[in-house]
Amino acid sequence: MSTALETRPAPPPGPAPLDTSSPASRVPSTLRHGATLAWRGLVKTVHSPEALIDVTLQPIIFLLLFVYVFGGAISGDSATYLQFALPGVLLQTVVFASAGTGVGLAEDLKTGIFDRFRSLPISRGAPLLGAIGADLVRYLTSGVIMLAFGTLLGFRTDAGPLAILAVFGLVIVFAFALCWVFTALAMVVREPRSVQGISAMIMLPITFASSVFVPAETMPGWLQGFVAVNPVSLTADAVRGLLNGGPVAGPATASLLVAGVVVAIFAPIAVVLYRRRT
Repeated sequence: MSTALETRPAPPPGPAPLDTSSPASRVPSTLRHGATLAWRGLVKTVHSPEALIDVTLQPIIFLLLFVYVFGGAISGDSATYLQFALPGVLLQTVVFASAGTGVGLAEDLKTGIFDRFRSLPISRGAPLLGAIGADLVRYLTSGVIMLAFGTLLGFRTDAGPLAILAVFGLVIVFAFALCWVFTALAMVVREPRSVQGISAMIMLPITFASSVFVPAETMPGWLQGFVAVNPVSLTADAVRGLLNGGPVAGPATASLLVAGVVVAIFAPIAVVLYRRRT
């Protein structure tokens, strides 16, 4: 009996294995994992009654309160004020909801779910992208509900489909920029309640000291200067111009520039802080 080892033919040459450590291979996996975790966030929202209230009922309550409580005093009648206020309240609802990104991240960090994600074979940045991606869908849902309910109340617009898409695109881009601010805040402040409180202190001044609810001309002169450069005012004016007619190019361009600057500053800060926390 021969004791020589059997030799097997060498396998045919094939493509080199994918280098998963290269940046080109990490980007698709990060996006894929982020999309999966974004879906997890959406499912969590659907099965969470309080989260659904935030997306559905809160916009309706805001609109009803501002139109029927303040409308007569500001514009003389509710119908006239509805035409002015709805574009601004639509933006305000989405802006307020963007603070929920930081609160949600703080809660996930506190419960340890990010430690579980770190033990899984997924991209390290996927949980962060997934959280923001899920919230962007929530913001869009909230905006659609606001516009639909406003139409039921009597809001009328001559804007075409492209203008409506531009409205939601502008609002989502602005909310996306704010997400990074509150994400960075969540990485520094560990308690969800603290994140919520600090977010309110940020959002209330820039929202109410703007042209969202009343024309800037009705404010004191010293406040009008701040309102003129307030990014919330710029975005509200652009949305109002798209829906009601009026200047769009100037305020929309300024709003997009501000959003780009905010993302360029706070996104890297948030990512660095996130890596240190996790």
